[in-house]
Amino acid sequence: MTGRPADEPPRRLEVLRAGALTTVQDQGRPGWAHLGVPRSGALDPAALRLANRLVGNPEDAAGLEITLTGCAVRLTRAGAVAMTGADADVRVGDRPGDVGRPLAVPAGAVVRIGPARNGLRTWLAVAGGIATPQVLGSRSADTLSGLGTPRLRDGDTLPLGDPAGDPAPVDVTVGRPAPAVLRLPLRLGPRDDWFTPAALDRLFGTAYTVSPLSNRVGARLAGAPLPRAVAGELPSEGIVLGAVQVPADGQPLIFLADHPTTGGYPVVGVVDDVTPLAQARPGTTVTFHGPQR
Repeated sequence: MTGRPADEPPRRLEVLRAGALTTVQDQGRPGWAHLGVPRSGALDPAALRLANRLVGNPEDAAGLEITLTGCAVRLTRAGAVAMTGADADVRVGDRPGDVGRPLAVPAGAVVRIGPARNGLRTWLAVAGGIATPQVLGSRSADTLSGLGTPRLRDGDTLPLGDPAGDPAPVDVTVGRPAPAVLRLPLRLGPRDDWFTPAALDRLFGTAYTVSPLSNRVGARLAGAPLPRAVAGELPSEGIVLGAVQVPADGQPLIFLADHPTTGGYPVVGVVDDVTPLAQARPGTTVTFHGPQR
């Protein structure tokens, strides 16, 4: 017979403190945009892939995305964990740990990830990966639609898979610091003709700041409003990751992993790579550039 010994507990991750927003994320559910289903997944997919490699998981294994305030978890059986992304204090039981390297965790030990010192989000991978049920091919929590694993609460327990490989033989990996200014490439369209020439000059010529109202759905920006050349609303239509929608107040909104359809507002352009926004705290400066200007 195979399986664990009768006196050995199942592999589980117990959430002692979930913090402000901790969710289960993997590489998301691409391929469903034609049905209005967003990609979801880690806001920095490369950071989660690295954390998985550090503990010997396949790159597409599910882990935790931890926003700003940190969290505390406990492993029911001995294993390995790794954190990537924002710099934070880490403790395994009574021992200090590091972001960016695999850490051995005894059975029953508590892993504490402190608040982000630099940046906004930390990704936690556990050997074996989080094994909650898949929805449309992904375990990722979609905070807007409710698809996937619900956002975590204190006292939640998550199943873990069996480890697939040994932790990586590295001392530490070097993370990317979160810049104070983000310069994002922007391609105009499909509705840039709904805006005045002055609006487009303003979009590429002024700086915006990330609003505290930002989340996994979108990065709301505050700054110079973009005046419209066309009044009214559009029929709701599907959009892509990185679409820059302009609501009635004229303030740009960059859609992120859990984005909806447009809701009737025009999309002035698309940001090619939204990964830098994963670590953008409120107040971070954002400027746009592109081949058009």
